[in-house]
Amino acid sequence: MTAEEPFTAAVKPLIDAMGGELLPPGEAGPDDVVLAWEGADVVAVRLPQLADSLDRILAALERRHGRPLADLDRKAKQEVVRTLEARGAFAVRHGVETVAGALGVSRFTIYNYLNREKGR
Repeated sequence: MTAEEPFTAAVKPLIDAMGGELLPPGEAGPDDVVLAWEGADVVAVRLPQLADSLDRILAALERRHGRPLADLDRKAKQEVVRTLEARGAFAVRHGVETVAGALGVSRFTIYNYLNREKGR
């Protein structure tokens, strides 16, 4: 086993969690990130678009809760909104609308949850 294989295996779970894609370094585009190990380029990472990341985060939250986010109670939905705000979900264009749809609430409700947190 070469040094490159353990390095790639080590970073793969992180890249998968982010929704990124591993590529050979020679196929890296200008927006890709090339990772080097011991002075040699080992793997390139193609990062997802922000909107795709939000979808991945929502799917991960559903898996964590074991059911659709829309089926959660109010307190759990507020916690989801706190988590998403901490991860920058509302900086994404149409983030509030996307989250509202996933939670089965209105945009107004999302803004209320966000404002409640700022008041604490």
